[in-house]
Amino acid sequence: MSRIGRAPITLPAAVKVTSGASQVSVEGPKGKLSLTLPSSVSVALDGQQLKVSISGSEAADHALHGLYRALLANMVQGAAAGFSRELDIVGVGYRAQLQGKALSLHVGFSHPVVVTVPEGLTVELPKPTNVIIKGADKQLVGQFAANLRRIAPPEPYKGKGIRYTGEVVRRKAGKAATGSGAKAAG
Repeated sequence: MSRIGRAPITLPAAVKVTSGASQVSVEGPKGKLSLTLPSSVSVALDGQQLKVSISGSEAADHALHGLYRALLANMVQGAAAGFSRELDIVGVGYRAQLQGKALSLHVGFSHPVVVTVPEGLTVELPKPTNVIIKGADKQLVGQFAANLRRIAPPEPYKGKGIRYTGEVVRRKAGKAATGSGAKAAG
């Protein structure tokens, strides 16, 4: 059995869990999430704890045990407190603007890149160069942050681009910094 799968999930007071035959719904102050379970995985509510168990003995069933326990734990945490990812936009003239439910990024192209914010996420801009993505679904928050970063990933020479806050970008020395300033005599 999976060590992660055996660990019970403690439910906060504000979170309500309902489970059907193969469907689990988690509702809390930050949102409502649902998950469809495979036939070999079952969920039992025991007071303020959620326990995940498997019925099969195949290797794939054991792999699903820890996976679905982790997914349910993320749903409980997301419904209770939510998740957030923070991005920094680095570069001269690089900035972001909110236009309703769309995010406009000016990142060195001849035109701004307009990205629609998915349903269930909120985007905040404390500064034009700082983007905070918040939501109840951990996978959706992380995927949207990765999609924004993919528009202009940080480049290694000047460090310009979109990066996660706290991400370390390895810088390379350019041609001018190599020290071979003498031209070959021809």
